[in-house]
Amino acid sequence: MGGAVPRILTVRGQKVILDADLAVIYGVPTYRFNEAVKRNRGRFPDDFMFQLTADEHAGLISQIAMSKPGRGGRRTAPYAFTEHGAVMAANILRSDRAVQMSVFVVRAFIMMREQLLNRAELEKRLAEIEKSLMGHDAALRDLYQKIRPLLLPPPDPPRKQIGFHVKEASARYQIRAKRKS
Repeated sequence: MGGAVPRILTVRGQKVILDADLAVIYGVPTYRFNEAVKRNRGRFPDDFMFQLTADEHAGLISQIAMSKPGRGGRRTAPYAFTEHGAVMAANILRSDRAVQMSVFVVRAFIMMREQLLNRAELEKRLAEIEKSLMGHDAALRDLYQKIRPLLLPPPDPPRKQIGFHVKEASARYQIRAKRKS
């Protein structure tokens, strides 16, 4: 995943970031990052970090274009870090970049949480509006029918004809009755 843009994914109903993405953020190779995590396994309880199952890993391979095993890519399932696990990872790396990036990771999770709260609030408000309009269905349908033509795109303008055109009255032709011979 070299220079990929870090992503916050939903796995097992939790928002997580994968080990390879954290390694990119902290500026270390993924294998070095995972070595540091394994040396400090006690700092990462299951609610901070977990390893993906084979099925979850297979789903991510097709979902985010990770390389397949045997093609030069990773040979083990990635670790997924929750918000707290991502911050803990910065603590075990102890570099200036890790400290700066831990702030970045926390802010990304906070921004995502705020967006989810805003969405939930909007859905609640729409539900309230829908309840208040329950008795007004017929009036709204009538209003929509009247407004609908205004929402349609305007018709295409008539096309100009190319070339020289003479406008003259068309000749009236008469059909003669056949003579009997």
